[in-house]
Amino acid sequence: MDRKTVTDSTDDGFAEVVTLGQDSPLRLDSGDSIGPFQVAYKCWGKLNDDRSNAVLVCHALTGDQYVRGINPITGKKGWWQNMVGPGRPVDTGRYFVICINVLGSCAGTTGPASPDPETGRPYGLTFPVITIGDMVRAQAMLLDHLGIESLFSVIGGSMGGMQALQWAVDYPDRVKTVIAIATTWRHSAQNIAFHEVGRQAIMADANWDHGRYYDNGGARPHAGLAVARMAAHITYMSERGLTSRFGRSLQDRDRVAFGFDADFQIESYLRHQGISFVDRFDANSYLYITRAMDYYDLGSPYGGILAKAFQGTTTRFCVLSFTSDWLYTTGESRHIVRALNAARARVSYADIDMDKGHDSFLLDCPEMFTIIRGFLSSEADSIGGFQS
Repeated sequence: MDRKTVTDSTDDGFAEVVTLGQDSPLRLDSGDSIGPFQVAYKCWGKLNDDRSNAVLVCHALTGDQYVRGINPITGKKGWWQNMVGPGRPVDTGRYFVICINVLGSCAGTTGPASPDPETGRPYGLTFPVITIGDMVRAQAMLLDHLGIESLFSVIGGSMGGMQALQWAVDYPDRVKTVIAIATTWRHSAQNIAFHEVGRQAIMADANWDHGRYYDNGGARPHAGLAVARMAAHITYMSERGLTSRFGRSLQDRDRVAFGFDADFQIESYLRHQGISFVDRFDANSYLYITRAMDYYDLGSPYGGILAKAFQGTTTRFCVLSFTSDWLYTTGESRHIVRALNAARARVSYADIDMDKGHDSFLLDCPEMFTIIRGFLSSEADSIGGFQS
């Protein structure tokens, strides 16, 4: 595999799709292998001479590599504009920031909608089942390809936080710092239950056709995927946040219609979330990525003792949670912190009071920005800053 080094990119970013695994396929946790496969990424800022200032931003379940700038798929602004950029907490004037679309997704990286090299037709359900660990190993292969041997930081919220923690466990010598936000060390029964509702909604859609809908002349399981998104979106918010934003307010009417149209604003909002989602995301990718999250359990290979996963680590950690997050709770973040303390790792922790629920990490949260800016700056200063 030829090595390519990205050294510079503008504030608008540099985007590329590369092919990996031609000679050495990626071995998956399931025992299967995949290769060749494509990986899509985008980066911002300048990689310094000794390549010590690289920051990997990991996206959540339905995210992509378009952290900032205009997303060419949706036409909307990037999903973490307020976190990443010039003068932002993750300052692209100081750090070389890279975000990689995860394996199994649908924004350029190989997933179930991609053509199988052996048949030329979309994988569908013949795509191998993947894990968070598989996603991280694919990311490591890309960084090897780019000549980036170490990461100053790995940052992510939700599923991105899972990847960040997995990086610290699987590649402790390559990661100086980890920032894990609104995340967990393993999926709970409740988490799995919500995902299963979404998967069943997709598979119950007649257009899903056992995952073979790519050949259905344009018909897609949009109804099932929209319901899956609606159910999941409820878990990303909080009861307090929903009440303050919507309450029982009616949608464009003075009284209830005694029918099944969207009487309430919250109904209209959820329907909009579902409808807008189906145009940018693949239903089979949703199945595969939610399953990867369900299989996630950092402590499992270590007899269920999470502290053993971090034993001997020299990585410095920053763990953040939100008081109103009932998807990945404050208690789960504190469990991670206790495990890191037991492993004698260096860790900072903050539980941020915000009423917007799990999605708080994507919103305007000055306290989170201040903590992350300070954590990264302090760690950069501790190594004497970065060479130009």
